[in-house]
Formats: sequence, C-alpha cells, structure tokens
Amino acid sequence: GVEVGPQPQGVVRADALDKMRKIVKHGLDFVQRFNEGREFPPCTIEVFKIMEKVDYPRNKNDEVIAIIHPKLQDQDWQPLNNGDPLFLTLDGEVIAYKGDCTVYPTFINEAAYYEKKQAFVKTVKVKLTAKHIRSSAL
Repeated sequence: GVEVGPQPQGVVRADALDKMRKIVKHGLDFVQRFNEGREFPPCTIEVFKIMEKVDYPRNKNDEVIAIIHPKLQDQDWQPLNNGDPLFLTLDGEVIAYKGDCTVYPTFINEAAYYEKKQAFVKTVKVKLTAKHIRSSAL
C-alpha cells in the first residue's frame, strides 16, 4: 500500500512521491484505456477491511499504562496472531493479542491518533471481485 496522505511536518519523501506518481499514472492509464473502449476482464483483488480501532491500555483514571510492544512497532500490514505481543506495560509486563483470527494492524503508534485514543487499527484481508467492464461510450 501507499499512503499519499499526511507526512511528518516539513518532510518530502522521494520514495513516497515516486509511489504516488506511479499510482496516479496507473489510474490515468486505466481511464484512458476505458475511454478508448478497451474491455477489462473480471478480476479479484485482496484488500484490507478495517474492523476496529484499538486503544492503549488505560487505568481507572483513563491514563495510558502501556506502550506499543517493540515487536509490533513498524509492523503495519503484517499478520498479528493470537498470543503475539501487543503492548508493554511500564512495569515490563507483555500484553498479548487475544483474537480468534489473524489481523493486520495499521496506523500503529501514530502520534496523530493519540488524542483519539487509538494505538492502532485492526484490519482483516478480504477478497473483492469485479465483473468485466467496458465503456459503452463508443
């Protein structure tokens, strides 16, 4: 995936800019081919569906009592299985993921989401199928 949205203040990343240009070019190529009447066959694509946001563990005073576990940090879009470490308390206790299916966390430990009480977002993989399409404009 490519995030073309927010970047750290004052930062222009060449790799993100290059990916954004390629994605925009692919989109424009599709529109041109569609407008030319080209037929596109049916296809299936795997996507990530957002399930829920997960907050940091908190005490009765609503204070954060654990941080993202080092093994989860920087692992956006990677599988997270039952028993994998999620958080590390300030006392050194590991809080593990308890789930009945594999999830794919994203927006892990993003500073912009602290105030929204979001440590990360759980997603699952789903497959979407598109029927064939062809422009009828010609």
